This record gives sequence, C-alpha cells and structure tokens, in this order.
Amino acid sequence: MSATKTITVAFTGASGLPYGVRLVECLLAAGCRVWLLYSQVAQIVARQEMDWTLPGRPAEVEAELSARFKAQPGQLRVFGREEWFAPPASGSNPPDAMVICPCTMATLAAVAAGLSQSLIERAADVVVKEGRKLVLVPRETPYSAIHLENMLKLARLGVCILPPNPGFYHHPQTVQDLVDFVVARILDQLGVAHSLMARWGEAPADGID
Repeated sequence: MSATKTITVAFTGASGLPYGVRLVECLLAAGCRVWLLYSQVAQIVARQEMDWTLPGRPAEVEAELSARFKAQPGQLRVFGREEWFAPPASGSNPPDAMVICPCTMATLAAVAAGLSQSLIERAADVVVKEGRKLVLVPRETPYSAIHLENMLKLARLGVCILPPNPGFYHHPQTVQDLVDFVVARILDQLGVAHSLMARWGEAPADGID
C-alpha cells in the first residue's frame, strides 16, 4: 500500500525542478513518507525555473514544504548534502524506492560509477546494492555516447531510466498537464496510486491528486 512506502527524492541541478516538486507533492498526498535531498545547484535551478528561493538549511525546506503540501508531522524529512548519519545513507535503513528528479548527467555518471561523494550519490548506491527501485529522470538533450553508455550500464542493473518526455495524446492544455504526465509515469514506477491523468483506453480522470 502506498501509505506505508518510504520514498527518497533527490533534486539535482538539471533543468526540470517542477517535476521533482510536483512529485513530492503527490507522494505526500498519497500518504507516503518522503526523504528529500537536494544539491547546491538545485537551489540555483529553483530560482531560475520556479522563482523559488530554496533555502540552504534543510530544516527550513522541511518546514516550508510541509506547510505548503500539508504534510503530516514527520511525513517529510529533508537532509543535508553531507548528513552521513541520515537514514538514506545506510543499507540498514533503505527506503522502498528512490527517485532522482531531475537528474544531471554528472549525478547519473556518479551513480553508474558507484561513487558516493555526496548523500545523494550514497543514497542511490544504497538503493542499488539493496535491490530497491531506483528511478532516474535525466534532463539533457541531445545525449552523448557517454550519457547513453552510462544509462545502459544502469538499466542493465535494473535502474529505471525515465526521461521527462511528455506525451500529447491526452491533449494537454497547460504546462502543468505536461508536468503531470511525467510525474504520473514516475508514480506508476513506484506503485503509488494517482489520478493525474486518464489511463490509455479509459475515461478521463475526474480530478488530480
């Protein structure tokens, strides 16, 4: 059941932060527990793409997003980049799944190489070694051979590579519709129920989570 799931979400410095923020909102609305990590460059992207000053102090981010998305006490926890005693850093306390959204090519390469120079990279390494679900949402175009080789290496390990490529068969009317299309695909990979959009061959959804 989605209410029992613990999902680690990481924001990195690629374009596409609205996907990650919407994902956190939907996970909290679905009753999941969320462990949020973010890079320093993600703070720059937040300002550029969302006119949002993403605080440097994790406690401030936790308070702000908990209030914005009406999270239950303790449902959202935010950890610093080198907070090595945080739960995601150890295989003794792995989440049910992790999503890096958006995912830079540098982060993807670090995960593919098994590096653990930040909490984001270490958390991803833990998820892979513990056999849990890892979803990467890489935002870059075009892809170089290096990017593709790194993605193939991870895909062969069972990592889900989910580029944020929205479809248009549901006739999106707004940018939010395009964001929700991608977030819906991520939630499907996590096994979290949602009503962001109609399933293929089914009637349109009545509402949005």
